[in-house]
Amino acid sequence: MTQILFKNIDMKDLHTLKVYEKQGGYQSLKKAFDQKPEEIVEAVKASGLRGRGGAGFPTGLKWSFLAKDVFPRYLCCNADESEPGTCKDRELLLKNPHLLIEGMILCSYACRIETGYIYMRGEFHDLSFIMDKAIEEAHAKVYLGKNIMGTGFDLEIHTHLGAGAYICGEESALLNSLEGGRGEPRMKPPFPAVEGLYAKPTVINNVETLCVVPYIVNEGAEKYASMGTEKSKGTKLVSVSGHVKRPANYEVVLGTSTREIIYDLAGGIRDDNELKAFIPGGSSVPMLPADQVDVGYDYEALAAAGTMLGSGALIVIDNKADIVETTLRLISFYMHESCGKCTPCREGTRWLHQIVERILQHKGQIEYINKIEDICDNMAFKTFCPLADACVAPVVSSIKHFRSEYEEYFKKTGRLGLR
Repeated sequence: MTQILFKNIDMKDLHTLKVYEKQGGYQSLKKAFDQKPEEIVEAVKASGLRGRGGAGFPTGLKWSFLAKDVFPRYLCCNADESEPGTCKDRELLLKNPHLLIEGMILCSYACRIETGYIYMRGEFHDLSFIMDKAIEEAHAKVYLGKNIMGTGFDLEIHTHLGAGAYICGEESALLNSLEGGRGEPRMKPPFPAVEGLYAKPTVINNVETLCVVPYIVNEGAEKYASMGTEKSKGTKLVSVSGHVKRPANYEVVLGTSTREIIYDLAGGIRDDNELKAFIPGGSSVPMLPADQVDVGYDYEALAAAGTMLGSGALIVIDNKADIVETTLRLISFYMHESCGKCTPCREGTRWLHQIVERILQHKGQIEYINKIEDICDNMAFKTFCPLADACVAPVVSSIKHFRSEYEEYFKKTGRLGLR
């Protein structure tokens, strides 16, 4: 199995600089500093690397969008990993923090940035100590600070803990929080590449995305691009959770079948039950029924199937689970995490919760199903950020693929018209 990010992930003391350097750590800096910053950007473009935080936007292209000749510039690493089912970035921060630092140095050099921030979710308090220690070690070896490795390039990296709000995973809400404001999304445009942190050009990348960059610089864009599919290049970290025998983080080449991930890597369905459904990219993407388990795990194949790769959190649901109850749990999360700025999200998530809860209590009427779809239609793509869309996706897909389970609640009680 091809391993890039998880190649030595379980090696003892990999989080220390001494062990990391023995595994070739920071070697990419020498290669990068022999090139012009623009050449690094072009290499990342040629590699086909796409953002691993959810959107899947081409990374090199994103870097090239920075406003020209406007300084200072900033790099923000989005380590606010709050999507239900997602825990891959946490493992990288815990076990290989220097890989992230190396990736941030390369990005900063390529984009002429001198200040970087690692925005970590509030629950990552213990990881912040590990990250701060790694930054201190990197400073001591002059991988960070003034005149890095005698090149004249300067870079400081700081960690920042959020307060545990899911909304701060959205890039503009993250920027507001980092500036000391309320974690709410901003109007776009302007986009962060033009007016981001402190109203200056800003690159915002996910932990996994930045951790891939050292491999591209070391091994070349062509080698990275040789893995995966035509449009989905490289490998992807997948957090497999739910009703499987071996829930864990796995690294797979993009294009691997979802069946292989669930049954070969994760050991299949627990208690030898049958697969009912799966959510391929975290709680914010549409779920798929079991008969689509052979879909390729890549951006295009999943989009063609009516869902998304998202953050790479594969949630597996067996045939003992109640889809309506599962959906209510997802709605509960988004209702709790809505910042309340946008009316469709603030009110819509609560309405959905109330209606689905009534269905589970056998207090609804069958027309409620259509009402749920109507509410979802009035929430989707009508807010500042995608939180409302994230709530809608699993709800609409659960009705699309498992409408009979909703209807069963009315058939069991004979209350098809009860108000």
